[in-house]
Amino acid sequence: MIQRKQTVFLLLALVATVCCLCMPLGTFEASRMGADTNLYNLWAVGEQGRSYAPWPLFAVLLLSCPLNVLTIISYNNRRLQMRLCAVCMALMVMWGATLFFMAHQLGLGDIHVGFASALPIVAFILYFMARRGVISDEKLVRAADRIR
Repeated sequence: MIQRKQTVFLLLALVATVCCLCMPLGTFEASRMGADTNLYNLWAVGEQGRSYAPWPLFAVLLLSCPLNVLTIISYNNRRLQMRLCAVCMALMVMWGATLFFMAHQLGLGDIHVGFASALPIVAFILYFMARRGVISDEKLVRAADRIR
């Protein structure tokens, strides 16, 4: 059934992920003389035209989008849906760890995070709620099978 509540959670997680791909993640405040650096998922533009390539952030989010769609359309196979939700949750954790690592690796100064940096956290929570919904559906089906 595609009209289940976990489908809504998965669609909202997909929207949050796509919005995070399109929006700036934040800015690094310059620690010395220089301009601030804007950080996006695919590039970071710094002082004097220097650019950094935080493409792993983009790759992780881009990988989670087709997995999310696959999770939505595999509504008949609840076990696969549970596994895919767990994989998507792991990808969101990996995105956060990559962002943290890259922020310290670049060493450009203090980071001021933007709204888009919180969207993977929202997506993680939505994946968790969708996984819980799939688990409850699986328990309901197993209980109905036992009654028969």
